[in-house]
Formats: sequence, structure tokens, C-alpha cells
Amino acid sequence: MFRILALCFALVGMLLAAVNLNTASLEELSSLKGIGQVKAEAIIKYRDANGKFKSVDELSKVKGIGEKTVAKLKGQVSVE
Repeated sequence: MFRILALCFALVGMLLAAVNLNTASLEELSSLKGIGQVKAEAIIKYRDANGKFKSVDELSKVKGIGEKTVAKLKGQVSVE
């Protein structure tokens, strides 16, 4: 019983885990609401040119991503 419960908690944690902007693949970024393939590619291009994101707010420096989009993504993404 304990194993089943532990597995359930682990699965829920994985489902709720934030997408790491510094390690996410194109597919992971594209799956975020409000981020399609073009914006996901822009995030990766920015990351490659400027190094790791230091904060989620830095996303607003990516071409095509505004502060409203960043605000909507805050619960879905991380930099850790």
C-alpha cells in the first residue's frame, strides 16, 4: 500500500513540475500554454546566445514574449 501511495505522489510531482527554461527541449517549451514552436525556438536561441536564464522575468527579453506572457508562465516555468 505504501509503495502505491509513494508512486502516486511521485507521479503527481512530475506532472506539476515546472519546465526548466535552462534545460528544456524544444518540445517541452512548445508544450507550454502561449508558447508555440516559434517562441520556443526563440527561447532556445536566446539561451544559447546569452547563457542560462537567471530569472523567469528574463523571458521578457526574448523576442516575441511580453510581460503578460511571462506573468502567465510564472507558475509553469523555473530557472532551477
